[in-house]
Amino acid sequence: MANLLQALLTNDILFLGIGGGMLLILGLAVGYMFGQRKRKGKVRHKTEERTTDNWMDLRWKKIYQLSTDLSNTLNYEKLLDTALDLSSAALSNENGTSSNLVSAVLLFDQDELVVQTSRRFTNADLRNTFQGTKGLLGEAINKGESTRSQEILQDPEIARVVAIRACKSAYCIPLRSGLDVYGVLLFAHPDKDFFSQDNCEVLEIMAVQAMNAIQNARLYQDLAQEKERLAETQEETRRKLARDLHDGPTQSIAAIAMRINFARRLIERNPKEASEELFKIEDLARKTTKEIRHMLFTLRPLVLESKGLRAALEAMAEKMQETYGQAVAIDVDDNIVAQLDMGKQGVIFNIADEAVNNARKHAQAAHIWVRLKASQKGLALLEVRDDGIGFDVEKIKSSYENRGSLGMVNLKERSELLNGVLQLQSKPGVGTRVQVYIPMTEEAVERLLHRS
Repeated sequence: MANLLQALLTNDILFLGIGGGMLLILGLAVGYMFGQRKRKGKVRHKTEERTTDNWMDLRWKKIYQLSTDLSNTLNYEKLLDTALDLSSAALSNENGTSSNLVSAVLLFDQDELVVQTSRRFTNADLRNTFQGTKGLLGEAINKGESTRSQEILQDPEIARVVAIRACKSAYCIPLRSGLDVYGVLLFAHPDKDFFSQDNCEVLEIMAVQAMNAIQNARLYQDLAQEKERLAETQEETRRKLARDLHDGPTQSIAAIAMRINFARRLIERNPKEASEELFKIEDLARKTTKEIRHMLFTLRPLVLESKGLRAALEAMAEKMQETYGQAVAIDVDDNIVAQLDMGKQGVIFNIADEAVNNARKHAQAAHIWVRLKASQKGLALLEVRDDGIGFDVEKIKSSYENRGSLGMVNLKERSELLNGVLQLQSKPGVGTRVQVYIPMTEEAVERLLHRS
């Protein structure tokens, strides 16, 4: 019995030892398997992280490249296309394929938003115009902030866009600079949760870059137009000088030559009458000299550079009296002149000189008044008024291009050089009043632009 018990105990112990060993081995195996799985999971996680990192690197490389393209172009249409391509690239998925993003640039044309360029819009969508006062567009423009919406089909404006009807979310970013809103960037996507905080932040960055590029392009266009306008103004100045020389001094010099020839033949027959003719020729020559000097003065009034606007206007008035017998009164607020740089003073002088000469030639005025004074807040007023015969303003405006005269066109263009607004008032029999409102501050410029 004892031997049997001992044998059983020995066998049990052996069994337990074997079982314990097996359990230990099993435990080690399971642990190893879990360890391997965990390590494989970590490797897979790291691989996924590397894949994500590679995708993010590729994403930002695309953004950087497109941003460079955006900053390097001044072509307006190419710039807007690049802005949409930039947004699409920034939000593409990890495989780099399209994100099914619907996008468009809507810019104001007068009081309506029109489609400048788009992605995935139908031909019918491209013809749509928007008031920008309701729904997603209205909220973004009125608040001046980016706005999201998941109620596209209920939107009173963008629901008309066929390409957007299949989308479940939309995002609108206003393109603004200061108080001015140029338009909006509009995005839509079939995924209702597509416009996450991260994606929206990326689009905001793109919008800022696009707005800066748009402003640069517009400034470049404005500069190009300004250069073209200055060239046209210079060409018109040359044409005006040629006309004035032809109508004035050239005719006078031709008359002098003819009368000298007449006086030379008259000397032998009637010396006394010839002497009187020579006196008349001398008067005509002196008058012609004054006309030429007046033209030289208006081309480049040196007194303007040395003594300023008041002295230049007073010198112009004196020469008008001496040369043509035309009375011109000058009234200038020196406080206004002190706020004007020399370039603006030169433009104001040219406007006044042009208006005074128009009045002298056409108005049959006994008196002409030139005034420069303070007007409303931040504005100065240049006014040239006469007591001449006047004219029908609308009739003159309607026939100006056909008549080929650019007098009023010159006044308008020179007023625009000051960011000013030209107003013309006249009626037959009551004289004429030419007014130019000149902004003296940036706020005044904004007010005049909105008013005009």
